[in-house]
Amino acid sequence: MVDARTRVLVLGSLPGDASLKAAQYYANPQNGFWRLIGGVIGRDLHAMAYPDRVEALRAAGVGLWDVIASAERAGSLDAAIRSPDAADLVGLTAGLPDLKAVAFNGAMAAKRGRRILAGAEGLTLVDLPSSSPAYAARTLTEKAEGWAVLKAFLPAP
Repeated sequence: MVDARTRVLVLGSLPGDASLKAAQYYANPQNGFWRLIGGVIGRDLHAMAYPDRVEALRAAGVGLWDVIASAERAGSLDAAIRSPDAADLVGLTAGLPDLKAVAFNGAMAAKRGRRILAGAEGLTLVDLPSSSPAYAARTLTEKAEGWAVLKAFLPAP
């Protein structure tokens, strides 16, 4: 989910079961993603219907993608991912003329995404605390502090 307006690209690892079933990014209601990115763009995305969430992100200059194009996985945990195929992040980012930053949602996305984008010039790479409920080392409020750095790459709301 990107377009020519994308200034910040948020990369997850691979959609979980709830997201795959719903055909929606971050469909698990326990995942803090919509609250976290909503805080970044100044909108209550969590309260919106999915199509409205997506349009609000696009209008704000935020795109979503994954670092893994396909893999085998039982369940939704990143630790269960087997035989991953990398997404073409170099090709994707090259086609986004206004892109300023690539943000990685969680440790696995950061590890794989940084490896793929190692030679990317003109982009700021940002590691974010995972929005996943499985990452309980930080509260949602603490995670929001980490996610707030993305505001610097977007126009004021």
